[in-house]
Amino acid sequence: MFSQFDLTNVSAAAQKDITELQNRINAYLLGQEDAERFRHYRLTRGVYGQRQVGVQMYRTKIPFGKLTARQLERIAQVSEKYTNGNLHLTTRQNIQLHYIKLTDAPAVSAELEQVAVTAREACGNTVRNITGSAKAGIDPQEPFDISPYAHAAFTYFLRNPICQDMGRKVKIAFSSGESDSAYTYFHDFGFIPRIKNLHGQQVRGFKVVIGGGLGAQSMVAQTAYEFLETDKIIPFLEGALRVFDRYGEREKRMKARLKFLIQKVGLPHFLELVEQEQIALKNHSVPVAVIPDELPALPPPPDAHLPPHLEEITQTRPYQLWLSTNVFEQKQPGYYGIHIRVPLGNLHALQAYAIAQMVSDYAHNDLRITVNQGLLLRFVPQNALPWVYYRLQQINLAQPGFDTIVDITACPGTDTCALGVTNSTGLAAQLEEVIKEEYPELLTETGIKIKISGCMNSCGQHMAANIGFHGSSIKKNALVIPAMQIVLGGGVDVEGKGFIAEKIVKIPTKRVPDALRILLNDYEQHGNNTYFNDYFYQQGKNYFYNLLKPLADIATTNDGITFDWGQNTPYVQEIGVGECAGVSLDVVGAIINDAQEKITLAQDALAQDALADSIYHSYTAFVIGAKALLLSKEVHCNTHAGIISDFQTHYVNTGEFTLPNNNFEELALQINRHEPSAQFAKQYLHHAAGFVNAAINTRTQQLALANGQDKLVIDNYYKA
Repeated sequence: MFSQFDLTNVSAAAQKDITELQNRINAYLLGQEDAERFRHYRLTRGVYGQRQVGVQMYRTKIPFGKLTARQLERIAQVSEKYTNGNLHLTTRQNIQLHYIKLTDAPAVSAELEQVAVTAREACGNTVRNITGSAKAGIDPQEPFDISPYAHAAFTYFLRNPICQDMGRKVKIAFSSGESDSAYTYFHDFGFIPRIKNLHGQQVRGFKVVIGGGLGAQSMVAQTAYEFLETDKIIPFLEGALRVFDRYGEREKRMKARLKFLIQKVGLPHFLELVEQEQIALKNHSVPVAVIPDELPALPPPPDAHLPPHLEEITQTRPYQLWLSTNVFEQKQPGYYGIHIRVPLGNLHALQAYAIAQMVSDYAHNDLRITVNQGLLLRFVPQNALPWVYYRLQQINLAQPGFDTIVDITACPGTDTCALGVTNSTGLAAQLEEVIKEEYPELLTETGIKIKISGCMNSCGQHMAANIGFHGSSIKKNALVIPAMQIVLGGGVDVEGKGFIAEKIVKIPTKRVPDALRILLNDYEQHGNNTYFNDYFYQQGKNYFYNLLKPLADIATTNDGITFDWGQNTPYVQEIGVGECAGVSLDVVGAIINDAQEKITLAQDALAQDALADSIYHSYTAFVIGAKALLLSKEVHCNTHAGIISDFQTHYVNTGEFTLPNNNFEELALQINRHEPSAQFAKQYLHHAAGFVNAAINTRTQQLALANGQDKLVIDNYYKA
């Protein structure tokens, strides 16, 4: 039960995380902690329940996908030691490890933290991994390198009190230019770099978009600022997260994203609320150190004289095709970026070792995971290109067609995910074969992207695809047939405009290859060499519905449609419960204990002179304490703002709870009316601790009247 781990060379903050995770796992296994409370906790440490019973998916958090060779090697070592040896690259530029035992999670964390790879807040209702264009810093079209700004945001919000227990997750992306290669348009917050002439000087800033999102109700992000100076983006994010934490929905999970809050209150009012938070922020300006563009330290280039077998390789069509689709010249003359296409994002540990060695031999020690589940090597000299290709061939990763129609994105689906409805990976492999065998002329086609998700939640980003699919099912009497919902018209056009795909028709998964053939043949006949989305919108949604509708006919099932891809038995639908925001089971007394924990955290932060952190912990103690007492009266607690208002109504106004000025809102919301000074932090903590103590006394009186019987709470509104 008690795993051993080495904390040598692990930061103090990470040591605390790992030790706490170990203690919480032990308490859970000993029956001292409720399963739902433990699940809610472990998610914020990157430990996510898998479809298979008894094992976990472990998700790392790698800001904008940046890895060193040493970090990649360590992740590969961990995958061999604790899992099946597979590294799964995700669309959020993370690496996931599957089939990890719960008791091994602290040891995995310790071994990864030794090389500065964290899993903190990789899952759960937190700020998730911050993504960014993989080409940032070497992109010939970029105004400036966004990498330092993305990293600064990652560092600022990691372990930040304001985003540890929000109503839902928040996703942030930085694109390297107007082409929006990081898909900012479907993120909660997106940043696109711009340079503006102010007072005769070239000033860096960002276009800021907010409130985008995929999933069942996809939305395109709205423009909050056409230009926001770089030192203002983190204060803006902090204020916006505070507003989301306070006003965001928590009871209705499907309405708990930022996009719905902005839809509800309107963008202008949301920005007003953000402005109201500015006085309470830790920092009103967060400058980011800009490192002048210069060539990094690189390994010696290989001998320019190639051996005969490499000379022959460079003359082949596969090599030339690879050069045209996977290699580009950087903005630094003489150096090249090499994209590595990783089918389905699955990289074996042995392949990872080989890539890490390639980086050491030929490139800068800064490789990137791409948003389409691939890898990017940077600063490769021209005379090393044949060598890299040759060595990629040896590990079966020299496939051409990076980011083309054949480079299909797919989430794990029913392979490992509890929410998976159908097998996205098996279908992706089949569609790739169709394209390579029947449409080889499309291997260089970058204007059509295919993306597949195993369910509607869009982990495979199907709603951002020109041709997308998400897992579903079709019922025929007692028979359940595995199906895919076809969506068309999503993605980013050549001018950087983002589109959300439109639903067309649902068909059995076994017929999806035929659907792709129909679409590609029709596009060839009627597309007139236009961008696929232009062709889609010119023809209209009904045109494609009628085109594909015959495939939806399930009058006959003799073509194998009762089987899913990769299955040798008839389909059985097995959908579990997603863990990022599941139901909770608790008692009111335990919730009050949570409030006490926040007081302790506030005291610790104050002792370390982390004034803003202390203040936010005190604020959360107010909210949680009030929530506990409201739940004892079965009052729904779906937002922080609602809790504050309802506590005034149900406790203060009735005289059941006495406050110095009988105004709970005024007491709790002092947080956004004062700068985070030492005097205010101490005073606010004093009031919060007094409130929590009074809440405990009130609850003690309630229990006395109820003969000591604590109240059970089973509902999503616990999460507020």
